[in-house]
Amino acid sequence: MNFKSLPQLLDYFKEEETGKEYYANIRWAGNPTCPHCDTDNAYVTTRGYKCKNKECHKKFTVRTGTIFENSKIPFRIWFAAIYLATSHKKGISSVQLAIDLGITQKTAWFVLHRIREMLKEKAPKMLGKDKMVEVDETYIGGKEKNKHFDKKRSDENLSLRNDGSDFKDKKVVLGIIERDGKVVLKHVPNATKENMVNFIERHVPTGSKVYTDEYKGYNSLKKQYTHDTVNHSLKVYVAGDVHTNTIENFWSVLKRGLYGIYHQVSDKHLERYLDEFSSRFNERDLSPQGKFEKFLNQSESYLSHKRLIAR
Repeated sequence: MNFKSLPQLLDYFKEEETGKEYYANIRWAGNPTCPHCDTDNAYVTTRGYKCKNKECHKKFTVRTGTIFENSKIPFRIWFAAIYLATSHKKGISSVQLAIDLGITQKTAWFVLHRIREMLKEKAPKMLGKDKMVEVDETYIGGKEKNKHFDKKRSDENLSLRNDGSDFKDKKVVLGIIERDGKVVLKHVPNATKENMVNFIERHVPTGSKVYTDEYKGYNSLKKQYTHDTVNHSLKVYVAGDVHTNTIENFWSVLKRGLYGIYHQVSDKHLERYLDEFSSRFNERDLSPQGKFEKFLNQSESYLSHKRLIAR
């Protein structure tokens, strides 16, 4: 199969059986493996497969244990949704996806969240072994001056809004990016030294070149890294190799997507959106088909509707 556009993808997967066979080959490469006990020994039934392991002997389909489990949506629609979500630089809203694919907005919202579950990084990335790394934090949320009066912070009680509900400050997102490389993101409760340094230590090997702005929370990095800062408060943005322009450019794409496409993102789901943006950015050099096939290989992640909407 070779497609360069959405119409070509939809034409290829006209038949549901084509989608099943294609995904079975992506997932198992011709050797069906039981998702219940991980035994690669199963036989075909009229509705799917059955494990030959006597201790298991459970039935399963190609969808079991994946983002497609318990879904009546045809593979054709699922594949189109994955193609659109991973091809658009700033993402696609559930409203637009519903219009494009002829499904309800509620269904499109659930489909997109399952796709984000698929895009979640399964193991921490280590960045900066052979490349310079930039670290920065950004803040997600509307400006106080632009909010309606009832949504603004109360002057009488700073923990409440004017409408009496709890006031929530902007969300803090930390980012590490390699120059000409990959990015990792994390939503943290606040921009403390502990949160920042722990995040960096988890993703950047000791001894790497790390560039940040002048925020004092980064000062202790010199103990483990070759750390230099650029002083934005003095309107210094580049000093030789020292700058944070790469991560700043990424923040602009992230915010245009969150504000322009999704408009508002809750604390609960922000991490999923960060997974979406970082995965799409990290595979930016692949063709739309290349991204589609790569991400399908990561689709063994099940997200129930109950868990998604749980408080």
